[in-house]
Amino acid sequence: MKRGFYIGRFQPYHNGHQSVLEHIAGKVDEIIIGIGSAQLSHMVDNPFTAGERVLMLTRALTSLGCPYYVIPIEDVQRNALWVAHVRSMTPPFDICYSSNPLVVRLFREAGVRVQSPAMYERDLLSGTEIRRRILEGKSWQKLVPPSVVQVMKEIDGEKRLRQIAQKD
Repeated sequence: MKRGFYIGRFQPYHNGHQSVLEHIAGKVDEIIIGIGSAQLSHMVDNPFTAGERVLMLTRALTSLGCPYYVIPIEDVQRNALWVAHVRSMTPPFDICYSSNPLVVRLFREAGVRVQSPAMYERDLLSGTEIRRRILEGKSWQKLVPPSVVQVMKEIDGEKRLRQIAQKD
């Protein structure tokens, strides 16, 4: 049994994440998906709760074809302890998939094998770009799976982001 670990903030979950997870699904028997910074929400850079992000992921991954676990992981403010914290919150895994330089470094220092999958259309597919488009009233829906658009409607995500971005 080969189990892989993939972490992101998923603010929001988008087609780039989907592409990476579809790639990982072909390499492992199970995937552990960590929702990073799980304690953060209702902020311009982190507008969605961990529970809302779980909905986005689980609805988008219905046809992944590989068993997966979605686990919210709160931040710890000491990078040297972070990998141990992640391991304490997840089932055991054999490999970490990440292109984040800090994540790669921390897992390698902890002796975990790391692969950096190619990122799909990174300039366009990023949470920062999607949030920017929402705030500017531009089209963003084609950058996320249709199920994420539905979750955003259910939680009134566009309105929340615009409201929390306002200045007093």
